[in-house]
Amino acid sequence: MNDNHHPCLAKAKTLLAHPVLLILTIALVIGSLTACNNSSADMPVNRSPQPTQDTPVVTPASGSIYLYGEAHGVDKIMDKEFEWWSEYYHTKGMRHLFVELSYFTAEFLNLWMQSDNDDILEEIYEDWEGTQIHTPYTKTFYRKIKSECPETIFHGTDIGHQEDTTGSRFLSYLDVHDLIGSEEYHLTKEAIEQGRYYYSKDDEVYRENKMTENFIREFEKLGSENVMGIYGSAHTALDGMVYSNQSIPSMANQLQKYYGDNIYSEDLSWIAKDIESSRVDSITLQGKEYPASYFGKQDLTGFKDYAYREFWRLEDAYEDVKGLPLADNYLPYSEYPMLIDTGQVFAITYTRTDGSVESEYHLSNGKLWEEGMYATQQFKEAD
Repeated sequence: MNDNHHPCLAKAKTLLAHPVLLILTIALVIGSLTACNNSSADMPVNRSPQPTQDTPVVTPASGSIYLYGEAHGVDKIMDKEFEWWSEYYHTKGMRHLFVELSYFTAEFLNLWMQSDNDDILEEIYEDWEGTQIHTPYTKTFYRKIKSECPETIFHGTDIGHQEDTTGSRFLSYLDVHDLIGSEEYHLTKEAIEQGRYYYSKDDEVYRENKMTENFIREFEKLGSENVMGIYGSAHTALDGMVYSNQSIPSMANQLQKYYGDNIYSEDLSWIAKDIESSRVDSITLQGKEYPASYFGKQDLTGFKDYAYREFWRLEDAYEDVKGLPLADNYLPYSEYPMLIDTGQVFAITYTRTDGSVESEYHLSNGKLWEEGMYATQQFKEAD
């Protein structure tokens, strides 16, 4: 058959001559082409009324999301994260790694992945000075990825941190390479503006929402690709709320509402607290002496007039003190430097800047405190 006499192709050619009509009715053209190609003289023609305009259906990306929550800058956690990423990379063919970094920082890392030196990584690392990830092992983590998972593509979905250093430098890179006006330039400027707003307002709700939006934007580009994400554990709980004021769902909580069962999350932050005591002392409580495992000192500079606090776990003391009167004073498990189990007893000393010392005794009775957090509760010694 002559193409010019084929009714479906004739319709398509007419539309090609009018680009605006093509854009507005492309769904109808596709439907018509399909109908024409499937028709034959032996089949009845479907003469049902057809809609004059199709409404496009937007389908969310269908890949899976594997989130891992961390305490930033902890080598044991980064080892576990690399173990997971290497597994996904080599056995499942995954290539896209989402990170709690700014868009432009991740793009710089992607350039570094293609380079034959570490100059870009070293510059980024220097920009991180003063943050929790400014530890030498962070560089080790990224170098291992470059060495063993060289096709990794980083996606930064946080607001714009280090905008005056990393951000400014990436804009200069785009300028030199005639990429002003590109998507990379637009998204870099957008991330910088997000960072400026966040730091001017100290608005954690704004940041959480933008992290979610940025994540969805990057994920939607990938269609059916599976991805892994590494973020602070405050952002990765599927039932979590913004840590600062519990006012809105966390990033992962919001993503779950959007992607449903396609998202998985695991908290690795506990690994940082999987430690042994540095020594065993002896503490007397209620006239009885107990072995006291010492777990170190926490700096409290800036918190009222306290200098630091220290933690001991009194071994085998719970049964002796569980019936003592309780005070309305709680300390969340997250405040301790070690892991907590139900049925343990703790001695905590607070040292003020003037050298004075206050002591408290707490027990872990398995009860929940505010916002569903597990916490130890102070008990009072018997008179």
